[in-house]
Amino acid sequence: MAASGEFAQTDAPARMSGRRAPARSFPLITLTAIIISILALLPLAFVIFIAIQTGWATVVQLVFRPRVGELLVNTVLLVILAVPICAVLSVALAWLTERSDLPGARLWSWLAVAPLAVPAFVHSYAWITFWPDLNGLFAGVWVSVIAYFPFLYLPVSAAFRRLDPALEDAAASLGLSPWRVFFRVVLPQLRLALCGGALLVGLHLLAEYGLYVFVRFDTFTTAIVDQFQSTFNGPAANMLAGVLVACCLVLLTIEVLVRGEERYARVGSGAARLKPRTALGRVTLPCLLLPIAVTLLAIGVPFLTIGRWLIAGGSEVWRMDEIGLALGQTLFLAIAGGILATIAATPMAWLSIRAPGRLQRILEGCNYVVGALPGVVVALALVTIAVRVVQPLYQTLATILFAYVLMFLPRALVSLRASIAQAPVELERAAGSLGRSPLKALWATTIRLSAPGAAAGMALVALGIMNELTATQMLAPNGTRTLAMAFWNYSGEIDYAAAAPYAAIMVLMSLPLTWLLYVQSKRMAGQ
Repeated sequence: MAASGEFAQTDAPARMSGRRAPARSFPLITLTAIIISILALLPLAFVIFIAIQTGWATVVQLVFRPRVGELLVNTVLLVILAVPICAVLSVALAWLTERSDLPGARLWSWLAVAPLAVPAFVHSYAWITFWPDLNGLFAGVWVSVIAYFPFLYLPVSAAFRRLDPALEDAAASLGLSPWRVFFRVVLPQLRLALCGGALLVGLHLLAEYGLYVFVRFDTFTTAIVDQFQSTFNGPAANMLAGVLVACCLVLLTIEVLVRGEERYARVGSGAARLKPRTALGRVTLPCLLLPIAVTLLAIGVPFLTIGRWLIAGGSEVWRMDEIGLALGQTLFLAIAGGILATIAATPMAWLSIRAPGRLQRILEGCNYVVGALPGVVVALALVTIAVRVVQPLYQTLATILFAYVLMFLPRALVSLRASIAQAPVELERAAGSLGRSPLKALWATTIRLSAPGAAAGMALVALGIMNELTATQMLAPNGTRTLAMAFWNYSGEIDYAAAAPYAAIMVLMSLPLTWLLYVQSKRMAGQ
């Protein structure tokens, strides 16, 4: 009865206020969202089509072999070791920075996010030059945790800021110890943040290439790229891509099952008060060692290593003609990809807020599922489609930009959806009542008010494009040399000094965008 009552209370006003009416007023927006979602399904359709075309006998031969089993074991071990470590580290750091009187908590909070400014393969480059014997599974887990734990820290710290302390006070009044209060009351409320962040980390682990090449640890992504480079999109690479897609779908399913349907929300009158920060007292110094150690490992080692190679290389490594060309091409692709991804996300974001329904949920799910596919799978699909169907588009600017849109569409969609939700629909109706056409009313109100969120989404997409490697290598037109590609070429030749300027520029360009991500997470938590 409670569930049906809640549904009636939320659905009836929607009918009375006519929230679903804009879907009928804007058939063009709905049609555009459908077309974009269909295009987004191309990589997944490619994997299924190739499996059918290859034939069951060949599929069995290519998939059920020792090499695939070895890659599967490596991938499973990597995920089940790295993700829980990231979760424990993120919860500890988030509690210290958000719930304790840790000295410099605000600074440590920003420094916990700052590792995102360093591309994962630059983290690996830094550690392999700092620790040459680092390799194998341990190396993969070590560098993965250092590079990706901020993806878990961000949602967990935001969740800590939104928790209502009344539940904790009630549990404490019943005689529960602080540790039991944390595990029985606080931790369950962090489940959504932990599941979402863990899924993001897991998908990055499945998609990462450069990090594991440096530490000589084989995964499905490294094997697919190697197979593609040796046989140019042979059946073996396609079948490995299919297994990788299956791993991604399994990860998505596990996240849904673990997340569950329970929700914690304050339904009483008034506003939740802020939780007083816990006094650390005698353990202040030991607790302070954790953020210091994490900062040194995740930021100190990359910065020191890059600085060391820059000093060792001297002025000779600053080949300004090459660096200028790589910087210009990187900025062009990042800006163009960010704009296109934001434009493509706009119809879907508008539908999710102004016309929610079954169709909208299906379309949005398509975008998120395909956005979870590794870049190497998207690139492999577009290579095959371009070669077999639209040969003139192979290795053109249009193909690489289309790949960026597919890969980073969810980033733009999340930011746009949040900003459109803050633009009152009544403004659109008021503009329409003044004689403006529906599209002009939409442009004059909602789109303009959501511009800051669109800019934030565009920045997040640009950050991903600047650090993207595998899809760019496989799809970029001849002569393309981005900062990531130039860094990879020099580091592949063991010329770490020549690679250092490109690493430094990527980090310096990513820092402002990472700060924007940090500020946005604060705003979403009401701070």
